Amino acid sequence: MIELIRSNDPVELSWVQAVLADEGIDCLIFDFHASILDGSIGALPRRLMVTPDDESRARYILEIARRDLPGNVETDDEADSNVAGYDDVKG
Repeated sequence: MIELIRSNDPVELSWVQAVLADEGIDCLIFDFHASILDGSIGALPRRLMVTPDDESRARYILEIARRDLPGNVETDDEADSNVAGYDDVKG
């Protein structure tokens, strides 16, 4: 498994899971129980993991989804050029 993001924010983790699930990408949250045991003080962030086969597609999808969030001022061309492996996925 490959770490896609690391966060203490349960809303962000839930959002990323939903975005990836919509695209058919399975993911797992690692360190969920450990972060609860630390009293949720943020000492142990949770890690969202994907398979190596899904990593580049998941990063691309997540980048596009973040770009489309309200308040993001990047243009489509600027955002596409900032995504690693964009040309490979775009085809």
